[in-house]
Amino acid sequence: MVIVRPATLSGRDPISAAPVRRKATNRSAMSPLNGSEKAHHTAGGFRNVPETRQNTFFDLLRWQWQRRHRRPADPGSDHFPLATNDPAALAANRSRTTVTWIGHATVLVQMDGLNILTDPHFSERASPVQWAGPQRVVRPGLSLHELPPIDVVLISHDHYDSLDTGTIRALHQRGENDPRFYVPLGLKRWFRKQGVRNVTELDWWDSDDGQTLEVTCLPVTHWSKRLPWERNRTLWSAWSVRSADFRFIFVGDSAYPARFLEIGRRLGPFDLAAIPIGAYEPRWFMNHHMTPEEAVAAHVDLQARRSVAIHWGTFMLSDEPLSEPALRLARACEAAGLKADEFTVFRHGQTLYLR
Repeated sequence: MVIVRPATLSGRDPISAAPVRRKATNRSAMSPLNGSEKAHHTAGGFRNVPETRQNTFFDLLRWQWQRRHRRPADPGSDHFPLATNDPAALAANRSRTTVTWIGHATVLVQMDGLNILTDPHFSERASPVQWAGPQRVVRPGLSLHELPPIDVVLISHDHYDSLDTGTIRALHQRGENDPRFYVPLGLKRWFRKQGVRNVTELDWWDSDDGQTLEVTCLPVTHWSKRLPWERNRTLWSAWSVRSADFRFIFVGDSAYPARFLEIGRRLGPFDLAAIPIGAYEPRWFMNHHMTPEEAVAAHVDLQARRSVAIHWGTFMLSDEPLSEPALRLARACEAAGLKADEFTVFRHGQTLYLR
């Protein structure tokens, strides 16, 4: 397979520069950013660099009309059996580095004695309400009650399959720990409304050294909208988490090309990457998601030593069969000459001990 490289971007940050280390900003994405030289900032929010076409309400209606006749049947959870797991061992672990795919974009990473959770989603539906909207096909590989105490939570953007109100409130109310939530610009206000105060809000390329890890907010190509009138008022991002001897990147949700080559050069190589592979059909509408072949290209661009597939096999969000992304990924990895364990598809709840 020919690896398609992203186009050169005219970003404001030189590749040789180090991430800017700063704490959360109080600057609101809802207000004009007077004098800002950052290309991804607008008067009312944010945009991709370079800008991408945003789907309209009429595009949504067109897609919904088409999928009435094309939507694949729900395969049922029997096609995705959960992996056998040991929650007690994960809860007791403070020395080994592990990764567990819980489902969709929710990953538990244990590194440097800390428990890190990405885009936590444990509700039945990826929706503003729990009586309608995309429903789980597979239950979480670990339940909320089986999670070890969480130290860090990474949020990529505000879409309902990544930012779930019920899950955020439940994590905040567990009581055994006070996790620090890392969010892109504009989302701190939402968390404050949920009663969550331990929130660090960062812009692209900003870093925080609040714990033993360095956490960096990184650019991806996507969009945000939680309410019909709030398109792109909050930022979207990937996240890098680095310690003295381990580097992890959570891509979150992104189209390809994005600034993965730049990220790999500045912060890589990464020991572990969580890269989305699903929700890509129809391409004309799901144009802000990666195909499995593009996910392989992102893996190469990021200089990832090992990647795990996310954002697939959990919710019926698009028109490809739920099992198709994993099959296409396997073929793409073979065509690219990747080793068998270099880009891994997990079962829900599967844990891999990395070191």
